[in-house]
Amino acid sequence: MSGAELFNQLPEDIICSILSLTSPKDTFSFSLVSSSLRLVAASDFLWQTFLPSDYKHIIDRSVTPLKYSSKKELFIRLCNSILIDSGNKSFALEKSSGRKSYVISAKELSILYGEEPDHWTWKSVPESRFSEVAELKVICRLEIKANLKTNILSPNTKYGVYFIMKISDQAFGLNSVAAEISVEIGNRKVVQNCVLDSMGMTNFEEKQRDQRLPYKREDGWMEIEVGELYNGGDEEEVTVSLMEVKGCHVKGGLIIQGIEFRPKH
Repeated sequence: MSGAELFNQLPEDIICSILSLTSPKDTFSFSLVSSSLRLVAASDFLWQTFLPSDYKHIIDRSVTPLKYSSKKELFIRLCNSILIDSGNKSFALEKSSGRKSYVISAKELSILYGEEPDHWTWKSVPESRFSEVAELKVICRLEIKANLKTNILSPNTKYGVYFIMKISDQAFGLNSVAAEISVEIGNRKVVQNCVLDSMGMTNFEEKQRDQRLPYKREDGWMEIEVGELYNGGDEEEVTVSLMEVKGCHVKGGLIIQGIEFRPKH
């Protein structure tokens, strides 16, 4: 008798307990073995172990009521991301691991002079997951910050923090001086330099080799990795910032969608 056949003869509760110690990715693969095991791998008991402990609180914050007939269906629905907190955050589960990720919209960021129409404009763009993004018109001091408590993230998980942005066709002054990006958690702070707009720069790779660069995402936006943090399970305050205050020159054309906290492997 093969190992698969022996495994198939185990009681369902034992199989569920074994699968709960693996991962959603492994369970999806396991469900392809046989029709009988597929039923076990779809059980609510099993998929509840892959959902975050606060999943009920999360779905209560959803902008659109979530309809699901099983915990597996709910898990898959959350992997596709939902808008929460009046549409000012996006939440998703990583399909392979069940770890949480969040995007904090521009509306929830602290933006210097963000409510002054001479400096910033708020508008809707069809490619954004949020109802509005912030577009920089003209400013000398660029200061953007976000705060988050680590207890909303998955425990014992390393996260990457990403600034999600675009550069408008009319942008100016964004590549004159490098911007500072930082992640501060507790009494630990890591500061790095980044380039917001690399267009038109000569010998760019040589001149900017020590600076973070924006990369194009699959959704058409650009992202800059601000830094990393490890959530060991204790509740700590995280402050993420992007600043350009040293150039004292005017700049504009930066479009901000938000800041993402995404699990890293």
